Amino acid sequence: MSFLDKARDAMGDMADKVADGVEKATDFIDEKTDGKYSEQLDKVDEMADKMADMVDGDEMEAAKDAAGDAVDSAKEAAGEAMDAAKDAAEDAAEDVVE
Repeated sequence: MSFLDKARDAMGDMADKVADGVEKATDFIDEKTDGKYSEQLDKVDEMADKMADMVDGDEMEAAKDAAGDAVDSAKEAAGEAMDAAKDAAEDAAEDVVE
């Protein structure tokens, strides 16, 4: 395991601990306010979890995969457009010759 991998793992562990701490804090606030702000506090918990996932690399890997798929689709579409343009140019040239 490289140094970068070890650092990334440590950051992921810390992010999870931060998310856990946020959840404990929001639970405490929710209890002290008799649930008055439960919905807002749940959103805070969700955001903290999402941020932890991003640090862990889960979201980053998904984004990389999606970007790769988009590039592949764009290449395919460009190839098809080039073929269509070539066919149209050949047809136009034949019309001029006739």
